[in-house]
Amino acid sequence: MSMAPVASGSIRRIGRASVWIAGFAALTLIAGCGSSTPATNASSSSSSSRSETATTTPSGQQLSLEANREGELKYNKTSLTANAGRVSIDMTNMSPLGHNVTVESSSGKILGATPTFQGGSKTLTLNLKPGTYKFFCSVPGHRMAGMEGTLSVK
Repeated sequence: MSMAPVASGSIRRIGRASVWIAGFAALTLIAGCGSSTPATNASSSSSSSRSETATTTPSGQQLSLEANREGELKYNKTSLTANAGRVSIDMTNMSPLGHNVTVESSSGKILGATPTFQGGSKTLTLNLKPGTYKFFCSVPGHRMAGMEGTLSVK
């Protein structure tokens, strides 16, 4: 089988086309992830603003948090409440995207985080003093797209 030599101009055109296709694919992915399409399910839209108070167990307080199952960049709750002391956040991610939960103090110091994961649950346990904290997904772009909330500790 004989192969004809390829002109260098052809290679440049192929390279430019590949870059264009990759760029288009990235923009499509970003546009899909950051979609602000309203939820069609009434329970989904109302659950995003729900607040949860911790359940006290012998080993501390348990909170639950879940990433949106359809892949939207949001959690099922935007506020959590707990008493000071040992607080565990059980984060479930059945989304098609990897997510985590990260907690930071009001001064912006990261206090802890789960690993980024997909398909299951991870738990973050912290000893917290009274105050207001932020929880968010630290995957690049997710927090800016709205994947965050407030943790109030009394």
